Amino acid sequence: MLENLSTESRNTKTSNLDEMTINQILTAMNEEDYNVPKAVGSEINNIEKLVSNVVESFKKGGRLIYIGAGTSGRLGILDAVECPPTFGTDKEMVQGLIAGGLEAFTVAVEGAEDREDFAVQDLKQIALNANDIVIGIAASGRTPYVIGGLKYAKEVGASTGSVACNRDAEISNYAEVSIEVVAGPEILTGSTRLKAGTSQKLVLNMISTASMIGIGKVYKNLMVDMQSTNIKLIERSKRIIMEATDVDYDTASKYFEQASKNVKAAIVMILVQCTYDEALVKLKEAEGFVRKTL
Repeated sequence: MLENLSTESRNTKTSNLDEMTINQILTAMNEEDYNVPKAVGSEINNIEKLVSNVVESFKKGGRLIYIGAGTSGRLGILDAVECPPTFGTDKEMVQGLIAGGLEAFTVAVEGAEDREDFAVQDLKQIALNANDIVIGIAASGRTPYVIGGLKYAKEVGASTGSVACNRDAEISNYAEVSIEVVAGPEILTGSTRLKAGTSQKLVLNMISTASMIGIGKVYKNLMVDMQSTNIKLIERSKRIIMEATDVDYDTASKYFEQASKNVKAAIVMILVQCTYDEALVKLKEAEGFVRKTL
């Protein structure tokens, strides 16, 4: 019943929203947004458990699959597509599936979220297997498409997790680790692209970032596996090498080129004083962790 969901209830502080001035509207939104990080913070222990499961899947060669509908699905895709440039991952390693297919990213596909079987089809299409982990995302916590995906994931032996914005969410019943971030009613009743969407984005940021750190994609607090695909990122790569090794710009540039634009390898070459090929071997032996090569 929708009326029992926090995300669908009316916010008593904004019952006269249409009569507010622009400044009052913006102030009300800002004040409500302060509730989001506090709500996320209350779920840190569950987020930690889910991150541990994601890392375990990665170490087995598995993939992280986000699955959702509407705003939730779009947020999953957004987090997934940022992983290759930020962490140098293969585009298959983290994926986002949305009810209705990629067309639904920009245009709503009516009724797609109500079909459990659509999720099964989508997961079969990417050949979901027992090494993977599926995280269902639904602000309401009751989306059939997400439930169908979690059910199928369990059938194939994949690990499962869920992110909802209501207590006692239905999708939590189908996940090994469930996260329920409750930030209260939206200022615009039922508009879950607001606080609910923000809370989901924060949680997904945590999941992907902490998981990538857990498999050696970061040295200190530097993105040492980032892809240098444009001028800005090439310069960032050189700065990362400088920060990690305390060398000057010219030295960083030289090693960056010698390492075939592989930031991580360039850092190891400088810190360990070895060749590019030797750096690759050392990184492989250290499972990709720069700190372990030292």
